[in-house]
Amino acid sequence: MRGLLIKDLKLMRNMGNSLIIILLVAVGMSFYNSDMSFIVVYMAVIGTTFTSSTISYDEFDNGNAFLFSLPVSRKDYVLEKYLFALLMSGTGWLVGSIASIAAGAAKGSLNLAEGMMTALVLLPVAFCLSAFLLPLRLKFEGEKSRIVMIIVMGGFLLVAVMVAKLAKGLGIDLDTLGERIPEMSAGAGIAVALGIGIALLLISCQISIKIMEHKEF
Repeated sequence: MRGLLIKDLKLMRNMGNSLIIILLVAVGMSFYNSDMSFIVVYMAVIGTTFTSSTISYDEFDNGNAFLFSLPVSRKDYVLEKYLFALLMSGTGWLVGSIASIAAGAAKGSLNLAEGMMTALVLLPVAFCLSAFLLPLRLKFEGEKSRIVMIIVMGGFLLVAVMVAKLAKGLGIDLDTLGERIPEMSAGAGIAVALGIGIALLLISCQISIKIMEHKEF
């Protein structure tokens, strides 16, 4: 598994220019966009997208057939992809959080405690993105995988918009509701959300292993 991880990290090194551009975009958005959640989730999505790109590299020119002729099991391959996804999306989450908190503090629109709490609330989102997208990427190849992932991401956005509209229609102010949650309850809520995110990752990993075991190369 370590060899697979080194391979993917070297692929990321070859994408160094793209990573620098994305980092600069995130820093720029953090100063011009007051919505911290958008920036943090954006960076987590980018991390998961880079994981998907390594799968595309593995599939290119029937590369998986060669890869699995090496002492690499399909289970090891899936576990490495999930580890790499957590590494990339976690890094994206961390960079987005630091950039947003620093920008908010510089503008005086966000204090450190509030920023850290928001970042922790969004961490399970990074887990859930990987949990939903990796099985789809392993199941579908090439152009079909991109179409499916676009549909899934669009579905997430549609659900978020519908929830916001429903809350507004019912006269529920989500921002005010969040402010009224006691700190202890907020901490417990974050712990529960992290637990759910980890559970989804474990279930997703088992599904992905089954997918890879049934694929033919």
